[in-house]
Amino acid sequence: MFPFNKTLIIIPTYNEIANISSMVNTVFQLSSDLSILIIDDGSPDGTASTVKELQRQYPNLHLISRSGKLGLGTAYITGFKWALARQYEYIFEMDCDFSHDPTEIPSFLKAAENADLVIGSRYIGGIRIMNWPMKRLLLSYFASVYIRFVTGIPVMDATGGFKCFRRKTLETINLDKIFSKGYAFQIELNFKVFSKKLRITEIPITFHERREGVSKMNGKIVKEALWGVLKLRLLKIAGKL
Repeated sequence: MFPFNKTLIIIPTYNEIANISSMVNTVFQLSSDLSILIIDDGSPDGTASTVKELQRQYPNLHLISRSGKLGLGTAYITGFKWALARQYEYIFEMDCDFSHDPTEIPSFLKAAENADLVIGSRYIGGIRIMNWPMKRLLLSYFASVYIRFVTGIPVMDATGGFKCFRRKTLETINLDKIFSKGYAFQIELNFKVFSKKLRITEIPITFHERREGVSKMNGKIVKEALWGVLKLRLLKIAGKL
């Protein structure tokens, strides 16, 4: 029996009108006991309005509307604090674009029985990415190699964003000291969990390029992640992490 009633799925959104209804419906098809928190950064396409309509159907669907694009990291921190103020024991990060398959949620919960952080990995059991151009795939793969080399984190997919945290894991991290705002946030969070000597495990997932909408990945995000890794290592050496 999965602890769906103690599980929160945090989904940041910006212009996800094409995906939001399907994602919410798919998650609640798993169990109506699950909870979803949408954190919308002022989507001009009406994503938040659609969520408000769906709330009439789903009592466990929650929404935080923010004034603009404040960054992926700040969205998740907002969600983590919201979860910790309530009685959730399992807190997920998940994208809205179906690159993360919500039907994998039970597999994460099973793995979380013996782990403090479960990461959905695209790089164990082979490379499990669908419909990516070779350039992007190589960039992502070698970024994870670089992160392992610099930080020592024994994680094959250090940039992956499909995760499940135990409540106690988030409680051990000072969320107010997390400095990364974009995709480097994923690396920083992994490193801080690793530095606390907590249990991290990876489970294989198949990553699908988004069904609808436009990818938010760009060169600025990649540069932030690369420099952020060095900063984390230096902070660790200086004892200021």
